[in-house]
Amino acid sequence: MIDSLINRLKKEGKLAGQKVGIVQIEDLIKEAIIDLDEAKKTLRISADRATYLMAYMAMLKAGRALLLLKGYRPADGSQHKTVVEMTGAILGDKYVNLVNHFETMRRKRNELTYEAGGLLSRSDAENAMQNAGLLVKKILEEAKSRNPQLELDF
Repeated sequence: MIDSLINRLKKEGKLAGQKVGIVQIEDLIKEAIIDLDEAKKTLRISADRATYLMAYMAMLKAGRALLLLKGYRPADGSQHKTVVEMTGAILGDKYVNLVNHFETMRRKRNELTYEAGGLLSRSDAENAMQNAGLLVKKILEEAKSRNPQLELDF
């Protein structure tokens, strides 16, 4: 399944091979953790939209780190969608609900960014933060399993 997805995305010009050091992967995960921390602070002052968008960015950065960990990066066209698809394929069926939420957040983020009047509730923002935290934690575990010397905690 993952091999056919990789081949399709490469053929469509949406995925490319990328070799990076663990430092770049660690930096993306650090940024994801910072985004989540800022999202939590923002939620306290009742800015649901900002919280949601920061939680989504945390997921996106963690997903990009996961792709880099596996030797890939999103290429031209649909980069966010490619990250979501590949994250799901890499993490597998056990994380299908979490990845489905990531996809829902991607779509909602598009609405909030490109269309006027997108609706967002406080529970949407709280759920986004919770799911973003789960995804970042899982991807950090994946990174640590590949490099046990990674000293990043979350």
